[in-house]
Amino acid sequence: MAKTILVVDDDPTQRRLLQAVLERESYAVVHAESGGEAIDRLTKGGGADVVLLDLVMPGLSGLEALAELRTAGVTTPVIVLTANGGIETVVRAMQAGAQDFFVKPVGPERLLVGVRNALQMTQLTAEIGRLKKRATGRSSFDDMVGDSEPMRMVKALGQRAAKSSIPVLITGESGVGKEVIARALHGASDRAGKPFIAVNCGALPANLVESILFGHEKGAFTGAHEKHAGKFVEANGGTLFLDEIGELPLDMQVKLLRALQEGEVDPVGGKRPVKVDVRIVSATNRDPAQQVKEGAFREDLFYRLNVFPIEAPALRERREDIPALVDHFIARFNVEEGKRVTGCSAETLALLQGHDWPGNVRQLENAVYRALVLADSPLLQPHDFPAISGVAVPLDSMTAAPVGETTSEPTTAAPSTDDDGQHDSPVRITDERGHVRTLEEIERDLIQHAIEVYSGHMSEIARRLGIGRSTLYRKVREQGLEEQVREAG
Repeated sequence: MAKTILVVDDDPTQRRLLQAVLERESYAVVHAESGGEAIDRLTKGGGADVVLLDLVMPGLSGLEALAELRTAGVTTPVIVLTANGGIETVVRAMQAGAQDFFVKPVGPERLLVGVRNALQMTQLTAEIGRLKKRATGRSSFDDMVGDSEPMRMVKALGQRAAKSSIPVLITGESGVGKEVIARALHGASDRAGKPFIAVNCGALPANLVESILFGHEKGAFTGAHEKHAGKFVEANGGTLFLDEIGELPLDMQVKLLRALQEGEVDPVGGKRPVKVDVRIVSATNRDPAQQVKEGAFREDLFYRLNVFPIEAPALRERREDIPALVDHFIARFNVEEGKRVTGCSAETLALLQGHDWPGNVRQLENAVYRALVLADSPLLQPHDFPAISGVAVPLDSMTAAPVGETTSEPTTAAPSTDDDGQHDSPVRITDERGHVRTLEEIERDLIQHAIEVYSGHMSEIARRLGIGRSTLYRKVREQGLEEQVREAG
């Protein structure tokens, strides 16, 4: 989704100039004519990703408005605009909480760099906060992305379960985020900040399952050169997350059941059991009840683990969460990869929401990662997701012909000069009565003609028309030419 920039200035001309520059880069722009109006928007709903704030306005000044915003707890990055670039003015603005400043009139490139830096700083701060919470075991349900009805149900159930040490079994398809739910359970409980130990039972070597879970003494078996505490002891006081519990061998299921019932584990080669205080959260992508019927899972262990079941929904069952998930992944990967992608085009977002995502959130995450790394524009386009859209990146946007070589380009025949020169022209300037057609009509015909001539290659079309590719995509949407692009491609 496009990032929203709030322009706060009492001068309508200044607002329009800033809007023109920002919209060329596909930002969504909203206006406020005064500091009070900006405060109302940011504190009572609406919001914005970056604020461009003029310092000199009638009534509430920019500095006063900024101070009130920070007092109200609004952390949105603010870039101040001033006609006076004196050091005293700049210092006061920074002390009041501004992130950057522009001296009017500001050049387009300086403006865009400042906005991108502000957005990147926001993403970096959020990512650092997320990593700190994860590292300290304090992730909560408020940190989970998604507000669809299925996810609200998951959060409600999880918050209830977090109030006690009741065993929780999380079911759902592979890739739906079962570990994310488990970490939120831990972070929302009174065990937050204590160890959270995750074990993938399906990845444990069969001959080492007991040692890894329950520990072993030095010399207990060949290769046991030192004592190992085991996952249960590592998680003592905290939460042990047993992922893919359905893959655990039957003989280990017996020992796991005893550990859960007695609250103690028997290390391999140990002389006495070790007491542990562990909250068990397990997960599986299988149907545990069916496994019990087939004899692949112990019935008594199933009832012991399935005290409080939570079903994680598949991504196709909560498509309305996809925009928020995409924004989350873009922000994260921007920080990790040093990129400055601002979001997805409307066409791309519709494409992603229409896909079934058999691999669920994990598949979406990997798709966004690939698209972001290879993207060459601020907004992710359908061709950045070729496996889903079926549209490949235009070759002419990836390679250029060596100097001195000629390239074969589509050409059109020269228009006939018969009559008034309009009948054979691909784009008519006048209508049937000889009057000049509207600019919008001419523009639509011109873009449509370019789509046909260059076979829907948007990079080439944008280059030939002398506009940015993001601007071209926006005009294609506004003129309703998406179908022609797909047919030409």
